[in-house]
Amino acid sequence: MPESLPLPPTGALPVPARPQRIHRLPRRFVDKLPEAEPAVVAATSDEPRPIIPRVRLIVHDAFKTVTNSFHILRFFPNRPSYDPEAFVLPQDLANFPESTEHDSPTSEGASAALPPPPYPYSSMSVYRLMQWVNSGSNLKSESEVNRLVNDVIRAEDFQADDFNSKFKFDVGREHQKFDDAINSSSLLKDGWREATVDIKIPAGEDQATDTHVFSVPGFRYRPLVEVIKAAFTDAQARLFHFSPFRRIFVSPLTGHETRIYDELYTSDAWLNAQQDLQRAANEPGCKLEKVIAALMFWSDATHLASFGTAKAWPLYTFFGNLSKYIRAKPNSGACHQTAFFPSLPDSINDFLRTLNISSNQQKALLTHCRRELMHEAWKLLLDAEFVHAYIHGIVLKCADGVYRRVYPRIFTYSADYPEKVLLANIRDNGICLCPRCLVPKKKADQMGLIYDLKLRVRLARTYLFDEITRARDFIFNKGYMVGSAAVERLCKPQSIVPTMNAFVERLGSMFNPFQMLVVDQMHEFELGVFKAVLIHIIRVLYAAGKTKKEQLVETFDERFRQVPTFGVDTIRKFSNNVSEMKKLGARDFEDILQNLIPVVDGLLDEPYNSFLLTLLFRLAEWHALAKLRMHTDLTLERLKNCSTIVGKELRRFRDWSRDFDTVELPKEVNIRVRRAAKKSETEASRHNETESQPVPASSPHPGPQKRQLNINTYKFHAIGDYAPTIPVFGTTDSYSTQTGELAHRTVKGAYARTNKSHAMKQIANHEQRRRHFRRQLGMHGTESVYPIKGSKKDSRKSGCAELHHIISESRRYRHDIISFVHQNSQDPAKTLKNHLLTRLLGHDFDGDDETYSDAQRASVHIVSNRIYAHKTMRINYTSYDMRRDQDSINPRTHNDVMMVSPETGDHAHPFWYARVLGIFHAQVCHTGPEARSHSVQNMEFLWVRWYGTEPGYRWGYKRARLPKIGFVPVDDEGAFGFLDPSLVLRACHLTPVFSSGRTRTLLDFSPSAARHPGEDEDWVNYYVMIFVDRDMCMRYLGGGIGHGADPNLKDNDSRREVENTDETGNDERDDDASVGEDIEEDDEDDGEDQCSEDSGDTEDLSEEGADSDSDASVESGYFDVEDTGFADL
Repeated sequence: MPESLPLPPTGALPVPARPQRIHRLPRRFVDKLPEAEPAVVAATSDEPRPIIPRVRLIVHDAFKTVTNSFHILRFFPNRPSYDPEAFVLPQDLANFPESTEHDSPTSEGASAALPPPPYPYSSMSVYRLMQWVNSGSNLKSESEVNRLVNDVIRAEDFQADDFNSKFKFDVGREHQKFDDAINSSSLLKDGWREATVDIKIPAGEDQATDTHVFSVPGFRYRPLVEVIKAAFTDAQARLFHFSPFRRIFVSPLTGHETRIYDELYTSDAWLNAQQDLQRAANEPGCKLEKVIAALMFWSDATHLASFGTAKAWPLYTFFGNLSKYIRAKPNSGACHQTAFFPSLPDSINDFLRTLNISSNQQKALLTHCRRELMHEAWKLLLDAEFVHAYIHGIVLKCADGVYRRVYPRIFTYSADYPEKVLLANIRDNGICLCPRCLVPKKKADQMGLIYDLKLRVRLARTYLFDEITRARDFIFNKGYMVGSAAVERLCKPQSIVPTMNAFVERLGSMFNPFQMLVVDQMHEFELGVFKAVLIHIIRVLYAAGKTKKEQLVETFDERFRQVPTFGVDTIRKFSNNVSEMKKLGARDFEDILQNLIPVVDGLLDEPYNSFLLTLLFRLAEWHALAKLRMHTDLTLERLKNCSTIVGKELRRFRDWSRDFDTVELPKEVNIRVRRAAKKSETEASRHNETESQPVPASSPHPGPQKRQLNINTYKFHAIGDYAPTIPVFGTTDSYSTQTGELAHRTVKGAYARTNKSHAMKQIANHEQRRRHFRRQLGMHGTESVYPIKGSKKDSRKSGCAELHHIISESRRYRHDIISFVHQNSQDPAKTLKNHLLTRLLGHDFDGDDETYSDAQRASVHIVSNRIYAHKTMRINYTSYDMRRDQDSINPRTHNDVMMVSPETGDHAHPFWYARVLGIFHAQVCHTGPEARSHSVQNMEFLWVRWYGTEPGYRWGYKRARLPKIGFVPVDDEGAFGFLDPSLVLRACHLTPVFSSGRTRTLLDFSPSAARHPGEDEDWVNYYVMIFVDRDMCMRYLGGGIGHGADPNLKDNDSRREVENTDETGNDERDDDASVGEDIEEDDEDDGEDQCSEDSGDTEDLSEEGADSDSDASVESGYFDVEDTGFADL
């Protein structure tokens, strides 16, 4: 055994006012397991109610379930006939899979009689091979080859002889056979169709009486009614909710009821729609139950390849009847690809030239044509069959075998701002730039003020049918051009456009096309407001660095590279310079926001540093609240108030940042110069076409120009719409554009399988095959409706969700206690035995203060004098939204944990923190008169280094400051210790307080296992990153129902702060002040800058970045089996 590391000295260290840990163990907590909602009890009698002739009664047979262990009940305005919650299993409420075993389709003793192959395949062998080809990854990796062997070749019904024919096997021929069979089938009507979209082109007064039609071919779509029929007859439909309800928390102490908002089927929009549906007259002679098919649309154009111009504009349909937790998984089958919108082809320029339309008029006309194309395509989707179903419903046999009359209802349409503009028929960044209200652009910076809140309600958008009709009459009947003065006088004041809205034209004036355009946190905040704030912060750092003659931006980037990672992929490594913002997606900006406070702390002088820290805290708080997957009335009120504070802080940031000489960033200069040069060349080219004297292109100014923060944008204005939207449609994750972005992966994967010729047709055919194979699997019960895809790399893939923690039972890394004791002057085994003895005797809380005699310690026997080390431990916990989730603890990488604090009092911190230095288990036997059991017990324990809170530091939500902690000095006898793993609440993310620097005084010897290899210093302080994920935020804010807490938010600020200087001492200065130039070019159009495959919170989608405790995956240098630094105790 190598020589162990030296023990720390016993002398006192010169560390003034360092935290001292109270010598008690953390408080035990109740780890409640998620459970399905209480079942709905069926009606006691099936006898029909008597009907009074000529009297129409609206009977509200309200129903309320019992409460579950979280004190939650469901209130149904009408008694439900079907309850999908009865099919929810405990493992369905976990965000991680429980088993890594791959079940082979082979089984012993199976019947010799095999079912016939699915149509149109000649044998099961061909069917299985084709199913493998059309599923899984488009790049056949090792896992795909394994799937080929296990699912295809080893299948009982796979016969190699099926491929012995005179013709060679050909995948293309089999695909064509399948496509022909599906297209010719009279039973499968939800296939793809192709249509040509015709748009009318106004040509001006010279041709006022003529109608010019331009045809755009290649619009591929699936009829919406057929999509609805297919979804309601799919195996997944057994989880559809037909009856909306209110989810309510009932206080066990007072009986007070608090409304919970989460799913679409618990929202006000569905409850009101169902009420209107029940009040409407029934169809003649029909007594079937009337239910809603809740349609939720997503659409967004995306590039299909890294190079070239190939792109697609897919429309995805989801059903709000299905839980959002299923819809959020790309591989669940909940996404129904419905259409591929066509783009305006370049040939339209040739068509316009034949109409003698000048180049100056072409820009406005092309924009008009794009709007017309979008709505004409939607008119094909909203066909007569859909309109009939919308009004009269369609009779469908549902998953429970009961016939119901299903009425389609459109609830949400998720899209980015440019697409919202198309759908709402408003001008892009016009005078009234919001698709939901008519608040002028010049007042957009007043978001959060009481005046602004009232103005949104008073100026809510309504469809201006008369104005649009008159404008179209001017254009198509009187010969005015689209941008003429007469048309502008009608349209410009309210930023409308002369295009008829397809939704209103098909569904009637009672349908509100503006309400369905829900908020979009990914584009509006992460890629919008926060991105703009980040850019301006970097400008301020450049300006401040010039004044202070320091390289502040370089320090900014250096600090980001030192930010530790967290979770599987919650916080990733910042390898590149963040200030350069190279190819960042929405999830990258989210990570930057969550870690920006420690990075910028101390870079600016006071009071600007305090101003900036407050702003970033409020932005992170708002982001976490807006992204919660479960809201209550109290958290919604908190979000509303936070929106007001964010508005105030951003206006203050705009004002105080003017004290710095902020100019364009180098990247902004390059973009501006390129765009200006291109624009100049285009204008010069147009001038030379009409003038005999050529005009040279002008050169743009190459130097940086002065830039200021601009908050007169739609994205800033939209912040005020989140709190009102959530009660109407549910929480934002239900309709986040991230769901649509993740669905792009399927389209891009299908494109990779095409030959790039007529790609849209081949993508549609591929989707049809995947849909058919999935339907076949669902019919045979071989695919779960709760699929959770994983791989061997997924660290959260093992263990039972009901357990609190999982530690391997491997004995590979063993340590001999006797040899260890002989090599050290002090006895760490004594401390370990004290810890084990406290647990064996069943003592609580005061384990570190217990004094045991040598005889008592001698009664604890460690079998074979060996303890066994492990690489990882997994902690299962119940999240605030009553889901089971998991953290992985690794002493080398993710090694910080938190426990519930036993302290009470006005200044007590709610949690304790420790760094895990080792994970161990031992076989222990307790003898003697005090022993409660004489049998050998397996005892797990953690070797930890304790943190303590920073003395005199104030933190909290009111003060807008993160908690700050630091290592307990080594001279404190409680600096190191042992911990029962069952006391660990979950992992935590600690980021160094970079401005405080490093020190050796906390542990003045090196090397040490308490530090990473090569380090000889500790950071003086760490920030506790309470916004690292939504669950962590709710643990500090309080009100997390899944945490076993009352939904009332903690008053943790009033206990810690004497005064609140951040929310009361600031007046609203010059809210109507003039605003500088836009902070970025084309501020309202993110284009393809959203990095769709890496956006948002996708903790359950990644398969990388995890650590395994399997013996088969030992990494060299990962763990020293002999030298764990155990002597540092």
